[in-house]
Amino acid sequence: MSTLAPGATGRGTAPVMASQRPDANGLRPDLAVIADWIAPGSHVLDLGCGDGALLDHLQRAKRCTGYGAEIDDAQVLACARRGVDVIQQDIEAGLDVFAGSRFDVVVLSMAIQATHQTERVLREMSRLGAEGIVSFPNFGHWSHAWSILRGRMPISREMPYRWYDTPNLHLSTPKDFEDFLDGLGLAITRRGFLADGRPVGVLPGLRATQAIYRFRVRPVRGAA
Repeated sequence: MSTLAPGATGRGTAPVMASQRPDANGLRPDLAVIADWIAPGSHVLDLGCGDGALLDHLQRAKRCTGYGAEIDDAQVLACARRGVDVIQQDIEAGLDVFAGSRFDVVVLSMAIQATHQTERVLREMSRLGAEGIVSFPNFGHWSHAWSILRGRMPISREMPYRWYDTPNLHLSTPKDFEDFLDGLGLAITRRGFLADGRPVGVLPGLRATQAIYRFRVRPVRGAA
């Protein structure tokens, strides 16, 4: 992954990352993992859905239904051309437009780091969906630490911006994100880690360039 679409803020459009080669289905590697995690026939909400590639794939390959939320005019048009149902919406302004719906999965891919109201977005995802899936760039990658030791802010394929023009507001490591989910009462049900599009199993906190998490609201102890 590599660059946000021009003018993207993360508040409704997902980053378009150029450095990751798509898989055989034309999906970015993180989206391919996410698609694999979603069961056939699921009802899906994709926040910051970009050009609708994920939902298009899920509709065709897994008979899923659902909606995308996207703020960018060109991306909304791209979704429509794919036959993806999309609502033009700033996700940080709230998701009340979906208040009457309930989704099996709510997705936010490679955009959470650019949100202003990150906690609100996660709570909204958990309110609307039985499960949430989030992917984000791993700020804990060893190359970032090396850059800081050399006195420079990190620049990488996942975070290609200079310190003064970056749209990224809240960079995170996998451990930070896990603590964040725990504090929100969300239980992790699955983890995935990628380095340049390939799975990482050993020392993912240092070696992965992207992290992907699936989660749900933690059951209340003693609840029937």
